[in-house]
Amino acid sequence: MTVATARHILVDTEAQCAELKAEIEGGADFADVAKAHSNCPSGRSGGDLGEFGPGMMVPEFDKVVFSAEVGTVQGPVKTQFGYHLLEVTSRS
Repeated sequence: MTVATARHILVDTEAQCAELKAEIEGGADFADVAKAHSNCPSGRSGGDLGEFGPGMMVPEFDKVVFSAEVGTVQGPVKTQFGYHLLEVTSRS
């Protein structure tokens, strides 16, 4: 079974998500941005979600996590929870 590790940032609006992505692409540290802005409790640990397999997250999340290039920031990704930036940190 394929498993992945990822981290994410959850915010309320697509615009805020896009702004944070631009900050990260401009050199800001993903974990620092997550700690400062994420609405998810995982923000306190830099957005780290740990290891999970397909079907353990919402479908929109899974689609990105199990197809995106490792180490690249993806998003905004809209789910029922809000807008996410995702970074796959490993996949095997």
